[in-house]
Amino acid sequence: MLKKSRRPAQEINSSSMADIAFLLLIFFLVTTTMNVDSGINKKLSEKPPPDYEPPVIKQKNIFEVNINRNNELLVEGERMELKDLKEAAIKFIDNGGGVGKPGEDGTPGQPCDYCKGERSESSSDHPNKAIISVQSDRGTEYGTYIAVQDELLKAYTVLRNRLSQERYKMLYTELDKAYKDSQRQDEDLKKKVEDIKTSYPQILSDAEPTN
Repeated sequence: MLKKSRRPAQEINSSSMADIAFLLLIFFLVTTTMNVDSGINKKLSEKPPPDYEPPVIKQKNIFEVNINRNNELLVEGERMELKDLKEAAIKFIDNGGGVGKPGEDGTPGQPCDYCKGERSESSSDHPNKAIISVQSDRGTEYGTYIAVQDELLKAYTVLRNRLSQERYKMLYTELDKAYKDSQRQDEDLKKKVEDIKTSYPQILSDAEPTN
């Protein structure tokens, strides 16, 4: 009986495996995208001079939003759900119950002729006087704080879009995009954008967090 001869097993050439693994590593590092935390685009106010005296602000011109360590909202002293915050802010900003700030040339403040609010005497006088104050707790989750800021910014966007549509037949978001796309060189678009921003200025204040 003949016996089959055993052939030695051939070894796999692994000399280039390290090079292949290195190339794959570089490939994945170059092509993979990573999610990063998003922030809020906000310009911090400059430190006032030592002799600065803050102006007297009526309490009715301040819209207080408090976030506790349990991520619950207390708005103007009452509990509120996040989904209702935008409409409450719109109602406050757009109230138009009095007159605005005096002009830089000394002209007296004027009533808001474009506001469509209730014109209640117990709420804000004018959009350029309406201050939204947000105070969080040191235990408040960052995501909740961002969500609150986002809803407040949406309120301003709604009001700006409405006014821009009335005056210039296009939304403010479209107007602002067209201005930026022009490399900020279109003077006519610039004046329109500044007009809407001045009519509804974003006045958001961050109070010192509570403990």
